Amino acid sequence: MFNPFKAVGDLKSMRDQAVKMQQMLAGEEVVVERNGVKVVMTGDQKIKSLVIDGQDDWKVKEALSEAIKKSQEIAAKKLTEMSGGLQGLLGGGNK
Repeated sequence: MFNPFKAVGDLKSMRDQAVKMQQMLAGEEVVVERNGVKVVMTGDQKIKSLVIDGQDDWKVKEALSEAIKKSQEIAAKKLTEMSGGLQGLLGGGNK
């Protein structure tokens, strides 16, 4: 027998794990230097700094940050579509 309260508990546990993982990733840092370009990015894909030929380039940093954010939104939307969304996880689609 399907227990919707267990499913909600499982979803909360999954969400808590995802939040913990995101916090851990935010604490990590990646530094790449190549061809006069230095990028510092957190593990959760947020650009901390972008320096091109010794100059901080905030215009490119902002554009890249927006592109990364939009790609993450697309990935989240596709993942939700693939999983059938919350309703599918709670068994609401079975009539």
